[in-house]
Amino acid sequence: MPIEPIRVDIVSDVVCPWCIIGYRQLVMASKETGVPIVTFWHPFELNPDMPRKGELLSEHIARKYGSTPEQSAAARARLVELGAELGIAFAFSPESRIYNTFQAHQLLHWAAQAGRAQDLKLALFESYFARAQDISDPEILIATAALVGLNGQDARAVLAESRFGETVREKEAFWTSRGVSGVPTMLFDARIATSGAQGVDTFSTLLLRLAREPREVAV
Repeated sequence: MPIEPIRVDIVSDVVCPWCIIGYRQLVMASKETGVPIVTFWHPFELNPDMPRKGELLSEHIARKYGSTPEQSAAARARLVELGAELGIAFAFSPESRIYNTFQAHQLLHWAAQAGRAQDLKLALFESYFARAQDISDPEILIATAALVGLNGQDARAVLAESRFGETVREKEAFWTSRGVSGVPTMLFDARIATSGAQGVDTFSTLLLRLAREPREVAV
């Protein structure tokens, strides 16, 4: 008898390296356990007040977390190591910047209406982390949308009109009102929540547990 897929709601930001790491760990856990998953992405801005042109990543980390240059470099090296194990090519450099992601989240909401949010999300992760592109730039966002088969002119109109700005703010408020203060936060079948990249083994254990438990049947 086939296993019913586990729904996983993922609250994340496009500039969060632990979000793509956690997602890849989750996918690997699903493959190793044979427990299928279906994922839904939700918006969260790590830096909602980030200016349009962003900030040098090294300066941002030092200002926000008080990390020394040595600590910051060690953290990036660890991310590169973890990423390599999961097929993620982090392209950090002294010029790496962190950007405002409000428009990216608006475009992701639009893509979700066509069932393409995951395609766009993963493409944006690739654009930012592997190619060091400015994902606050509307032209980069439009090109990335077109890359996954979405209509570039429609994407341009969505951004120009800030069509889903209010919707994104409402969604962000929904999750923060429920205690989400960091990402990735994953909600499994609306029953169990996790925070951070938990690792393949932990995700595997969780998926197997949920697969064994009886599901509530809608009446």
